[in-house]
Amino acid sequence: MKKNKNYSNEYKFKVVLEMIRGDLTIVEIMSKYQVPRSVLHRWKKQLLDNGAAIFATDKSRVSSEHDQTNLDKLHAAIGRLKIENDFLHQVSAKLKL
Repeated sequence: MKKNKNYSNEYKFKVVLEMIRGDLTIVEIMSKYQVPRSVLHRWKKQLLDNGAAIFATDKSRVSSEHDQTNLDKLHAAIGRLKIENDFLHQVSAKLKL
């Protein structure tokens, strides 16, 4: 029984990029990397279908950092307002006496 090989993501990406460049034919790539045609086409389809996610990840990471900065500023403002509110309550309680 034939065992399936496990290829790293970097290896798959390298092979698919070579396919997309078009410098070698599919048969030459199959021979060079010892990967069956069906596997090559599956990897290429996966890259083409999911390639846009690479750019979305960067945007969401930047957005997340921006959100954290805004959250920190809001927490600071809430703390400052709470201190002011407590102070005003104390002053108003003393003025009522």
